[in-house]
Amino acid sequence: MTSRRSLLTGLGAAALVAGLGGVAQAQPRMPAALVRRRLNLRHLHTGEVVDIVYHQNGRYLPEALAKMNRFLRDHRDGSVHPIEVEVLDFLHDLTVELGITDRVGIVCGYRSPRSNALLRANSSGVAKRSLHLQGMAIDIRVPGKRVKTVAEAAMDLRLGGVGRYTRSNFVHIDCGRFRTWGA
Repeated sequence: MTSRRSLLTGLGAAALVAGLGGVAQAQPRMPAALVRRRLNLRHLHTGEVVDIVYHQNGRYLPEALAKMNRFLRDHRDGSVHPIEVEVLDFLHDLTVELGITDRVGIVCGYRSPRSNALLRANSSGVAKRSLHLQGMAIDIRVPGKRVKTVAEAAMDLRLGGVGRYTRSNFVHIDCGRFRTWGA
């Protein structure tokens, strides 16, 4: 027959093994779907600023997404196009990963076919079928962070394509397949 002392000793040992031995337990993580997603951005060409929660309580907020579509419009001709939520989530996760509290600079969001053709005529680094044309890409500049640091953090997330443009001081992120380029 098991003595009371043996039983209590066994229960105490089991509690220690389970991590309940008086040590504070970590709080369970909130499900990713319930995390509030917020972006704090400055468009470097228009000077506009947006600080917006676009996802909350497990759902995307249509009004906020409409504001993001307008904010990330083609700054050359003003055309607006829906921005894919996956690229917004990529940007959000990247800011969290880097611990960014300052505004992130937006170099380019959506790009119209006309603007893309204009840029391609003047630069070899612009893709003919750029994901900017589909609202699936954003070029960013992060104050106080080197391009290499931002690009490496984005690559670690593996949420889409990552281009490093050190000379122009920006990082391209997109929600296409994972791939990397640039120096």
